[in-house]
Formats: sequence, C-alpha cells, structure tokens
Amino acid sequence: MVAGVFAPGGVLAQADTHFQPRPGQTRMAMAVARTMAAGGRLVVEAGTGVGKTFSYLVPALLSGERVLLSTATKVLQDQLFARDLPGLARTLGLPVRMALLKGRASYLCLHRMELARQDALAQEPGVARALASVQDWSRHTLAGDLAELTGLDERSPVLPLVTSTRENCLGTPCPRFRDCHVHRARREAQAADMVVINHHLFFADGALRESGLAQLLPTVRVVVFDEAHQINETGVQFLGTQLSTGQLLDFGRDLLMAGLRHARGLADWSGLAAGLELAARDLRLVAAALPAGTRLHWGHETPQGASWTPQGQDASWTAQRTAGTRGSGVRETPQVVSDRERTPRGAPDPEPAPQGVPAQAWQSALQRVASAGAQACSALAPVSEIAPDLLRLHQRGCELLDALARFCGPAHPDAVRWVEVAAQLRLIESPLDIAQVMRERLLAPPDGSDSPEKPAAGPGRAWIFTSATLGEDEQLRWFTQRAGLQDAEILRVASPFDYAAQAAWYVPRHLPAPASPAHSPALALWVGKAAEQLGGRTLVLTTTLKALRAIGAALQQQFAAPGARLQVLVQGQWPQRRLMERFRAGADNGQPGCILVASATFREGFDVPGEALQLVVIDKLPFPPPGDPLVQARMRRIDQAGGRSFKDYALPEAAVALKQGAGRLIRRESDRGILVLGDTRLLTMGYGKRLLAALPPMRKLASEDEFEVALLALARGAACAAGATRSSTTAPAGA
Repeated sequence: MVAGVFAPGGVLAQADTHFQPRPGQTRMAMAVARTMAAGGRLVVEAGTGVGKTFSYLVPALLSGERVLLSTATKVLQDQLFARDLPGLARTLGLPVRMALLKGRASYLCLHRMELARQDALAQEPGVARALASVQDWSRHTLAGDLAELTGLDERSPVLPLVTSTRENCLGTPCPRFRDCHVHRARREAQAADMVVINHHLFFADGALRESGLAQLLPTVRVVVFDEAHQINETGVQFLGTQLSTGQLLDFGRDLLMAGLRHARGLADWSGLAAGLELAARDLRLVAAALPAGTRLHWGHETPQGASWTPQGQDASWTAQRTAGTRGSGVRETPQVVSDRERTPRGAPDPEPAPQGVPAQAWQSALQRVASAGAQACSALAPVSEIAPDLLRLHQRGCELLDALARFCGPAHPDAVRWVEVAAQLRLIESPLDIAQVMRERLLAPPDGSDSPEKPAAGPGRAWIFTSATLGEDEQLRWFTQRAGLQDAEILRVASPFDYAAQAAWYVPRHLPAPASPAHSPALALWVGKAAEQLGGRTLVLTTTLKALRAIGAALQQQFAAPGARLQVLVQGQWPQRRLMERFRAGADNGQPGCILVASATFREGFDVPGEALQLVVIDKLPFPPPGDPLVQARMRRIDQAGGRSFKDYALPEAAVALKQGAGRLIRRESDRGILVLGDTRLLTMGYGKRLLAALPPMRKLASEDEFEVALLALARGAACAAGATRSSTTAPAGA
C-alpha cells in the first residue's frame, strides 16, 4: 500500500500534478514501513531532494499507530504540524488527530504575564509596549504559542517576563492552572494520534521528567527523529548539570516580586534580592576580561568508582533541616560549612578554578553566591506555605544550591566540565555523548511492565532516525556510535540531483594559508569581486566568530559607498529571521543584491532554492575547535582507547560540516551554483581527498579561468531569468 502511494498514477500523483515519483523516496518509505510494522531501529541518510519527509509521514499515517515525530528546529516542527501532516492526511483520506507540543518557553504563561506588570523592567517604554501587545493577543489566542506573535522579536526582553521555566513554574497550585496553555498542549498531545515535538523537548523530558513526555512515551509505539544529526549535541545539553548567572538573577527578581506581594514585612526581600544580584554579577565579573564565546576547561578527571563529597571552604555542603518545615513539603535548605575532612583519602582535590580564571577570586565569588542563596532559602522556608509562588521559590533556591554544590566537587568520571563565557556565565557538566543513555534508558529491551520499549503487546517500539547528513562512511559511524545505534539497520539514499551538471567546486590556490592573519582579508577581497559579477547571491560560511567579524567588516567596507550594487549582511547585526528574509529577496524590487556572511548555524536549516543563492563560500575546513573542553575530552577518550583522535573524530566532524555547508547550494532540480572552499589544505594535505569525497559529486574547477567562465555562465543565466520575469510582468493582459 505504501509503494502505491508513491507510484506513477498513485495518490500523490493524482493530488499534485507536479509530483514526480522518485525511486529513492519509495525505497526509504518501504524501509520505514517495514520497521514500523516489525519494530526495531532504522537509520536513514536521505540526500537533499529525496523527499524524506513524505517517506516517513506516509508510512506513519498508514500504520494506524500512535506516532511521536521529533525535529531539531521549531521551523520544521511548525511546518510538519501546519502544512505537511494535515495536507497529507487529507490526500490519503485519513482522519487523524494531531497535536503540536513545544517547550514551555514557547507558550504564554498567564500567571507570569500578570506578575510582569510589577517588574521594574516592564516600566521601560519599549518593554511596556511589547507587554501591552502580548496582553492584547492573550485575550484571543487559543494555543498561546508565541510563534503567532510575528511582530515579537525572538530576543525581546519581554519574553522571560511572560513565559515560564522549569524553575519558576508553579504546576498545579498555580492560580491559572486551569487555563494554562502548556497544560492544555500536553492534554491534547495525550489524546492525539500524531504528536509533533522537538529534540530539546524530548531530551529535556528524558533528563528532567517535566514536559509531559514521561506519560506520553509509553503509549507511543513509533518514534521518528527528523534532523537526527542534532540529537547528540542536543542530548548532552540536558543530560548533565548547568548553573548560570542568569538563573541567579531571575531567582532574585522573582524573589523580590513574590516576597513583596505575599509576605511583605516578613523578611528583607529587597536586601536578599540585591545580595543575589550582586553575587551573580561578581561571579560574572571574575571572567570579565575573557571574550564572549570562550569555553574554559574546569576540573580533573575523577577515577572511576571514587566516592566524592563536596569540598570545605570551596563550598562544602551539608543539608540541615530548617525548623518548622517538617511534613510541609519544603525541601531541606543547604548550608555552607567548613569540612575538608570529608574528601576521600588520596583523592585529588577538584580543580579550584577554570583555566585562565584567578583561583582565589573564583572561589570567593562562588562563596558569595552560596551565602546569598542560603540566606534567601532561609528567609523563604518559614513563609513558603503562604503562597504557591513562595513554595516554588524555596524549592528553586534549594535546587540552585544543589547545583552549586555539584560544581564545588569533582566532575563525574564520564563527564566533562567547563565554564562558558557570554552575556551570562554558565557552569556546565555534561556527558561526552548520549550513547549510554540511549542504550540503557530508551533503546534497552524490556525488563518490566513499565519499560518504554514495549508499550503494549505485539511488536517492539519502532525508532526511525533520518537526516540529509549522518556521516561519511557506509555505516554512518559518525552518528550511530554517539547515539548508541551501532546495531541499527542502515540505509543511505542518494540525492536525485545531477550534481555534476548543476554544481561545481573550486579552491582558490592563491589564498594565504588558513592560519595566516592575511587569510580573512584576502578571502573577503576575492569574494567581493566574485559576488559583484554575480550580482550578490552569495553566502559566506565562516568557521569562527573571529573570521565572521573580519570578513563581514572587510566586505561591508568594500561596498560602503553610496549607491553600491551589493548589500552585505552579517549575522548578529540583524535578527536571524530578518537576515534570511532579506537575503531571499535579493535584488527584487530594485534593491541591491546580497552577500550574507554567517557562522556555522547557517550550515543547516537555511533553505534558499532558486537563483537567490548561487555561490557558497566556506572560509576554512570546519575542524572542531581544539580548545573546546568537550572536543578535548572526546579526543582524549579516543586516544586512551587506542584510537587516533584526528582520524576518528576531527576528520569525520569536518567532513559532516562540509557536507552540510555544501548542501545549502542545490535545493531543487533547476538550481545551479558554485561551492568555493577557501582552504588550500584540501589540495595539499593527504586528508583532503577524504574530505572532498564527502561532498556531493560536483565537477571540479581546476583554475581561476575555469571559475571565471562558470561564474559568468551563472551571471548570464540569472540575467536572462530576471529579464524574462520582467517581460512577463509587463506584458499586456491577454498577450
């Protein structure tokens, strides 16, 4: 039945005259249908243009099973729920109940919106206007999904005021719980046949059991991960421990508002909030000299099996029961004590501070955070039963202190710890990958009635993982090893595009070595000349933020004159959505053509079919950053196991990243373009052949002359297409 849907003259062909049967699409759909029927694990790499979305949606709809669909991005999540799923269900004539479930930060919190009016930030004119818009919209929205508010910038300071987090959500005691948009979305998901979620939500629930999936997953027999290449990096974010100065500031702000509202005069709420704010800012200032985006390694490797307790003045902790809270549901309040004797004999002390941070200043800052947090918890304990807000605040304070205690002791033996410097400071400890969690908690065979592997009698659960890029070898080891899927069935479906005819790749040999300071300026000058011939239509992908700034600034200076033919867009200078829209518009409506300079985040999910994008430039080979603590730990593990970390880790990472970047160029059968790789190591180093083999089979441009000819052909084709468009729009009616 599945094959017939995709066949010539089948249901899809009858519903859409533009539908073209693709053998690869049918092959993938049949494999997915087989796995859904029998259970098991299937990993599918489906090249660009295969039509993988329909390849899993058609079998899922025809299976009659409850299905959980997970995507990496909210964009694809919304597309599946609003367009692909309902459209395909209508085409197939199937009555299907569908639900969309996002993380709580995507939904309006009615209770916090009411409290927001009292926040000092809400008194600022810009925030007050945005808050008023949210309040107007809240009166008629049904879903409460903030994506409906298209005029609200994703970076708006009003968002934290009107959304909840796991930390500040009151749950069932909330006075607006009956109207809660998050709770309603979860109820709808429980009743649906097809539930569309995202990877962040899936792994947040796996780690925290707080999103509602804990109840949903056992009732679902089919799970599909689209954009599956992101599940490892998404998973490690949630399977460890994090503590940020932003969490401390939010806690202090909520403490002040709730204290004054429900327990005015019972504690010095202003002083307690000020103490938390000062401690958080002091902690951030310890790393003030370091540039944003820096990751600092922190912590020794701990011997397997060692039993640790946190350290003395480095913030050793013991739980002491607060008087008057027995039986009330109030958590124990951690207190700082001096107790260095609790460290196991012969065990190394935790590293006192992250690399590059003064140890004494770091320890003093942590101690001030601990003291401010403990004072807040002590003040909250006796008043926590007055209101749900105060009870949740006490729980939040204890959780923050628990996390701080974790960071004051040694890292887990199978984890890596670091500090991330940005607008806020984040302390992070995470596993190196998700393989163990996937094997033991999700993919393990059933060992009891509550096992998630067999939610009901019959075939076991079916797990489908698919993406356009999952590795460089036939076994897709880049993906399967990290996800614990070495025993899964593997299917690779090639793209139907004729890359040799549609695209070419070129390496400019004259460029300086990639490590040279002259590389970025030279590449920017060369790109500017090429893009000017093409009338824009150029995407530059950089491997570092430093290169992003250097190339972006050089190109903007190059085209700074009034009346310049090109506009240079640089990631970070505009909201991402606006950048994408402007680039896709290109030279339409008399505007100048565009060059977009962006970082690795644009290597995927940025879809520009047609002539708006015809030149993709990747500045350097995208090897993982060698100074990144997570990268270092992964490479060290490979070396200690007898492997070769460069060959087994760094090269596959670079190959996949190159493949993703190259995938931006050709998005449909009529597209044409050139991929420029600004790193001569592809031609001079032995590993260059392996990296080039990972690219789609484009033709090679061997010289600057060949590149100029190919570029001129693209420019002429674009000019002819633009002329034809103008002629068609100006022709008299009926011509």
